[in-house]
Amino acid sequence: MRAAPYFKGMLSKSRFNPGPGLADFWSEFTRPNPYRWPILIASIIPIGAVLYWATSETVYAPPERPNVTYITSFAADRTDAEIAASNEANQQRKDELRARLEEIEAQKREMYRELGRASGMDVDAMEAKIEADRAREEAARSAAENPEATVADTER
Repeated sequence: MRAAPYFKGMLSKSRFNPGPGLADFWSEFTRPNPYRWPILIASIIPIGAVLYWATSETVYAPPERPNVTYITSFAADRTDAEIAASNEANQQRKDELRARLEEIEAQKREMYRELGRASGMDVDAMEAKIEADRAREEAARSAAENPEATVADTER
């Protein structure tokens, strides 16, 4: 039990005791010195800058969740016949649009043919080459998609 007095003495003589350090600082600070205030200001500026930077950080709150309103474009109580009629009308519109786009593409091709002929190009030979390339690509694509058909064709 003799450890208690030794421990008590250790605390009073500890190098972590701030008392003597504060007393020394105060005696030096109160001594007349022409550089006391400039040094104090120069010492406070970096600490103040770091504290200002740390406290002026902008943190945005997460946005509030949006209120979603679902728009229903179909009546909930439609019958199967109404659904089928709606699908048929939609398919007819899609077919008309596809036909119109094909017509426009045909007009474009004809204009390019005329331009090629006017420029002195052999448009018919170019079209034949393009069709041959397209047929070759289609055959390769169908062979890659269905390898059994290729094997069956070669065994005949």
